[in-house]
Order: sequence, then C-alpha cells, then structure tokens
Amino acid sequence: MKTLRAETVNGVRHLVLCRAAEYNTITPELRDELAAAIDAADDDRDVHVILLRAEGPAFCAGYGLDWSTAAEAQQVVYDEEMSTSTPGTKSTRVWDSVADYGMMSRFVDTYMKLWYASKPTIAAVQGWCIGGGTDMVLCADVIIAGDDARFGYPPARVWGTPTTAMWVYRMGLLRAHATALAERMARLPVNQLVMMKLLCNQTVENMGFASSRLLGTLFDGVARHTQEGLDFVRRSQQTGFRQAVRERDDPFGDYGSRKRR
Repeated sequence: MKTLRAETVNGVRHLVLCRAAEYNTITPELRDELAAAIDAADDDRDVHVILLRAEGPAFCAGYGLDWSTAAEAQQVVYDEEMSTSTPGTKSTRVWDSVADYGMMSRFVDTYMKLWYASKPTIAAVQGWCIGGGTDMVLCADVIIAGDDARFGYPPARVWGTPTTAMWVYRMGLLRAHATALAERMARLPVNQLVMMKLLCNQTVENMGFASSRLLGTLFDGVARHTQEGLDFVRRSQQTGFRQAVRERDDPFGDYGSRKRR
C-alpha cells in the first residue's frame, strides 16, 4: 500500500495515513487501499479494535483538489466541445446526477466501512481534518481529538456538502489518549465488542441516518455543478487550485487564511 500502512499491536490494528507531505489528502488510491485495509482488519481474528490515525501535521486536508478539479474541468471541456460540434447550438454543460452519485458513493461506502465494521473503530485526529477528511473520521465509532485538532468543511461555502452527513450526529469532540483507549477496549472479548457496537450504532440508524447520507451525497454533486461551483473549477484552472481556495476562504479568516499571531 502506498497511501497508508497497517500494523497490529496488542489486539489493535493501526491504519496509519502516511502521505504527510500531501497532508494525507484523499485520492482514489487512498479510497481503495483504506477499504481493503478495513476489511482485512475486520476479518482478522487477532484484531479486536481498529484505530485510524495519520502521520504529519494534518490528519487529512480533504479531497486532493489537484486531481478532482482537473477531472471536473476536463469534463467541462468535453461537454463544451460536444455541445458546439453542431453549428447553431448553444454551449451547455450536461450533468449526469446518477453517474455523479455513483462516483461519490464509492468514497462514501469506504468511509462507512468504519461505521459498519463489526469491530469497534477509533479515529485519532491531529491538526487539520477538513472537507472529505471529516466525512471519513466522523464515521468511526469514537473520535479522539488532539489539542491541536481543527475540524471544518470549507467546501460547504462553494463546491460541496458533507456526503456522509455525520456532522448532524457527531458534533461533540472527545479528548484522550487514542492508543491507550483502543488497547483498553481491546481487552474485551470480540463478541462483546461487536454486540455493544451494534447496540449503540442502531440508535443512530433509527434516527434516519441512511436518508441523511443519501441526501448528503446527492447534494454534494448538486453543489459541485451550480454556476458558482463551475466558476470555482474554472478559476482553479486559471490561477491554480491553491489560489482559488484562498480567494474562497480569505473573507472568512479561518483555516489557512487565519492571520497568525
């Protein structure tokens, strides 16, 4: 695996995001490797608890805007070429919401493996955890936030919505030593842990969790295809996505735009 590594200590399977230089941004490769790693941990009888953590100053800076904006910009170019191939036609963008939902659902399904794994899952968060990074970690059963942890969803301003909708259910932050808690939990028999997790998670399921997740994933696609969303993509192609993000976030004075003391 290139985007994370897996190691087992005292009954705890550590899944460690290891692209610190890239702030552990989400890529299709990370999606696939994380899905496989969670499945493997859940199937391993020697693993009692799954602990997701990360190397570097940020847990996860969300989706990699380099590949995602480039892919969407390419689609804009393709659609414009198709619409202008016939003389007299107006250039318009055609968006297939079902195809978009299918694409994003592959990422959401991976994050939800943390929720639906039969064994307890813990996410230990340090530094920035924003955008798609929150979609991921908020699916864990327990979130341990370090003193420097910062959560946010800047794409909610332009170009996205939380896909897993976990913000609705998981607003509180916990502070503790993640590994110590994971190993304490791992002392319990696996069957007891599985029963307790099913009991707790079913309460959230009964609150309409599946419906919220469906809307969140659909609305994320809608938000990326509004006029403002398309303008954001075009601006990123003109100036680079870092500058486009600065222009979006600077008026709010938070995230990377906050003035340092």
